[in-house]
Amino acid sequence: MDIWLAFVLGVFSVWRITHLFSVEDGPWDVFLRLRRSLGNGFWGQLTGCFYCLSVWVSLPFALVLGESYLEKFMLCWAMSGAAILLQRFSEKDHPIVHPNQFEEK
Repeated sequence: MDIWLAFVLGVFSVWRITHLFSVEDGPWDVFLRLRRSLGNGFWGQLTGCFYCLSVWVSLPFALVLGESYLEKFMLCWAMSGAAILLQRFSEKDHPIVHPNQFEEK
């Protein structure tokens, strides 16, 4: 499989799995109950943060897709970052924040 196709499929998979565990309730509220059962410890806080969870979800994808250690390392961060961008673009309640524009007088 072409590395670019694998990367794109990996990014969408990372986004979907991360979104499922951190935001969605799931069928019969399975994921909601899972998040509640994890409490406020490390694992509970991890599922509450899309950004943090996307790094951990992208790790197995990067390990499978990458060939060298450097490639695996970079794929992990790249897929997590791309999943975060997908999440930012898909949020309706939180518009994308643009940098402040300064005007000189």
